[in-house]
Parts: sequence; C-alpha cells; structure tokens
Amino acid sequence: MRRTRTLPGRLAGVLAGLVLAAAALVAVAAPAQAASLTQVTGFGSNPGNLAMYAYRPDNLPSGAPAVVLLHGCTQNAAGYFANSGWQKYADQWKFALIVPQQSAANNSSSCFNWFETGDTTRGQGEALSIKQMVDHARSSYGTAANRVYVSGLSAGGAMSAVMLATYPDVFAAGSVIAGIPYRCATGTVNAFSCMSPGVDKTPAQWGDLVRNAHPGYSGPRPKVAVWHGTADYTVAVANATESRDQWTNVLGVAQTPTSTAQLPAGTSLEVYGNDVVRVYRVSGMGHGTPIDPGSGADQCGTVAAYFLDTICSAYRDALFFGLDASG
Repeated sequence: MRRTRTLPGRLAGVLAGLVLAAAALVAVAAPAQAASLTQVTGFGSNPGNLAMYAYRPDNLPSGAPAVVLLHGCTQNAAGYFANSGWQKYADQWKFALIVPQQSAANNSSSCFNWFETGDTTRGQGEALSIKQMVDHARSSYGTAANRVYVSGLSAGGAMSAVMLATYPDVFAAGSVIAGIPYRCATGTVNAFSCMSPGVDKTPAQWGDLVRNAHPGYSGPRPKVAVWHGTADYTVAVANATESRDQWTNVLGVAQTPTSTAQLPAGTSLEVYGNDVVRVYRVSGMGHGTPIDPGSGADQCGTVAAYFLDTICSAYRDALFFGLDASG
C-alpha cells in the first residue's frame, strides 16, 4: 500500500522551499563586494622591484582621474591608504588610487630610494616601476591619461618630486609632503645632509636639475603643492623653501607669493604665479602627513604614527588637483 505524505512532512517541505527562496532573494539583493585596496601583479617589467596596490571605488567611470600615493619610511601601502584620508575623496568624487609599496629588500627602512640616481632617472628603476603602474591603471581601469596626480610623505614626498621631474608628460600635478627637492642627493652619503640641515641652491640651479630630468621636453609642467610642518626635525623646514624655489623656477614664476591665506590648525598658504605652486606651512607640526579626523567635508584621515591631527591635506590637494565634482 502506498504511503501518503503526512501534513507535517508537507509543511516541512514548504518551509524548506521558502528558506531556499529567501536565500536566493538575499543572494540577488546583496550588493557587490565593496571596493578594497587590492594588490596588482604583472603590471610591467617592474625594474624597481616595487609592489603595486590599487583602489577602484565602486562604479568608477571610464576616464576617471588617478592619484598615486607614496608612503614614507617604515610605512606600507595599506597603512598609507587607511590613514591618509584619500579614500574618502576617491569614493566621493570617483577617482582611482594607485599605491606603490617599497620592500625591505630594496631599502632596509622601506624608504623609496629618492637619493639613488638609478631609481630617480626617467626610464629606470623605481621611477619607471611607478610609471608602469600608471600605464597599467589606464589600460586596465580606463583611467584618464591627462588626469594623473601624485602625492607622498617624506621619502615618498621626495619620490613624488622625482615623478614630477622625470615624467612631466604623465603627471598633471603633485604634492610633496615633508619632502626634498628633486636630485638634492645622488647617493646615501649626501641624502642625510639634504634631510637636515638641507641644501641651499639658487632657483635656477634647482630648476636645471628638473629640466635635465627630461631633456628637450617643452610641454606643460605639472603644478606642485609643498607641505611642511614648522616643527619638523626629521626633514628640515628649509626643504620647503628650496622645493618652492625649484618648482617656481621650473614653472617660470617668481619666488614671491601672489597671495597668502590663513587656514585651520595654524596653517599658512602661499600661492605662487597663477596658482601653479602652493606652499603650506603647518605651525607646530612635526614630521608627518597632515590629517584632521572627523565627518566634515574638509576633514579626513586617522591619527597614527606620522599621521598628525592638524589639517586634512588630502582635501586641499584634491581641490588643487581639480578632483572635486566641479573639477
């Protein structure tokens, strides 16, 4: 005799079906995995032996800008990405972040080798590796060729200057935070004197070093922001003035500011030429990237070693680069 299915059995079957249907609905309704910093391999010949990390906000449009972020000594890509405040504006204004990472194999303190000529010459070493990351982002993510920017802290700030000098045809603007003028040092020995007390050259001498980085180049030059704390005893404050001299000379403007302003956290802003060079001096700040934790439009970042609670430099640089919606 065939057994008929009991009511509890049928009810269990119905409930199981409902559970499966609900699970399917949840799976369909669940949003795509949120964007995160991801390591990228195979981006080029990588002569500088650097690691590439990238952040692509959800719904990144084709032709979006790209910003290269260069960490300081003893730091890494994940830490600089997490604490600098740049992710907030990448999400808000839809641009990609490219975050190179140095290794202890290249430099025992994980500093970018801003003082080694083999890494600071166009077409060579770490400079070429970073440029290859930019090329990879353009071909793989569809980022814009004419809207590429760079910012970095300390050794990363000095390397930011390297990229602006060696690849003026790639970068539209950059930011040098607690950094050093391009080609101040050509080896480990004089790197320390560049850091402190700093090296004094004429604007033309500094400018020639940049012009010689890409001989014969006659195209547009990137505009540059320089940041420095007035109580920085790691990289002497004199470097801010020497960097100003270098980039104002390269861009053909006077070393006298066309305007000045006072910003939060005792920050003074000097503007040179038609806003092609900016110098931010943060009163009382030591060695680090200026951040300002909070939810305000002009607030960003997380306090950590070498991330100092003063003013959100990422916000100011993003506006200077033209990355906001109006830009």
